[in-house]
Amino acid sequence: MIIKALYFVLCYLKLRIMKNFISLLFLSIFYCLPIISFAQFNIEGAWRLDKEGKKLFSHGEMVKIYKDGYFMFGWNENNGDFIAAGGGYYHLDGNTYTETYDFYTLDSTLVQQPVEYAFKQIAGNFSITGKRGGKKVNETWKKIEGSQNELSAAWRFSTRVDADGNIGERRAPGPRQTIKVLSGNRFQWAAFNFETRQFMGTGGGSYRIKNGEYTEVIHFFSRDNSRVGASLNFNYKIDGNDWFQKGLSSTGNPIHEVWEKIRP
Repeated sequence: MIIKALYFVLCYLKLRIMKNFISLLFLSIFYCLPIISFAQFNIEGAWRLDKEGKKLFSHGEMVKIYKDGYFMFGWNENNGDFIAAGGGYYHLDGNTYTETYDFYTLDSTLVQQPVEYAFKQIAGNFSITGKRGGKKVNETWKKIEGSQNELSAAWRFSTRVDADGNIGERRAPGPRQTIKVLSGNRFQWAAFNFETRQFMGTGGGSYRIKNGEYTEVIHFFSRDNSRVGASLNFNYKIDGNDWFQKGLSSTGNPIHEVWEKIRP
């Protein structure tokens, strides 16, 4: 009788221990999920502005590209006419997202002024909320493409190669820069001076690479809307942290450029 009673007590204790362990396991998973999720989120790639608040964004197309701690966005009408652009460095830390503009055509007073937002993941996409220049921001961004290749990077224009193959003197990094970002299947370049807050121009679109050939399709070009839809073909090679690009510019002039990674 005593042995039978002890058996039931042991079974009861075993069940309690198992229930407590399972409860603890589920609690651990529940509380760790947000941390794991934020740690694994990869913002690099190309994104399209999907919503402002609860309203679908319908005024043209706005695409933002992220790579190597640098971002750029371009905003254009559906026919490709340029509206606005911006770019600079970004930092994502858990649910806090910060942008520091090198150029921003909508409000140049924000250049070099860090702007902080609350960051939230939404089924593989993300939203940011906060204030920008005193105006409320509530944006949801939807991923276009996240794949990466050997040209996926943030690049700074360095120098040119002359007709005899001589590489010119490299431009030292400074406030006057031309940066080009490739990530996902999108590219964008911009020329600016972050010290004077001067914006010189930008262009962007989609690209592809195959057998040493790099092809751009222009979706917007701040200096000449008529160039939208044009394809530019270049031969390219990667040498260490340098990207050599040779072909014809959007104006039809021969170019042979050297770009260097901003983060080797």
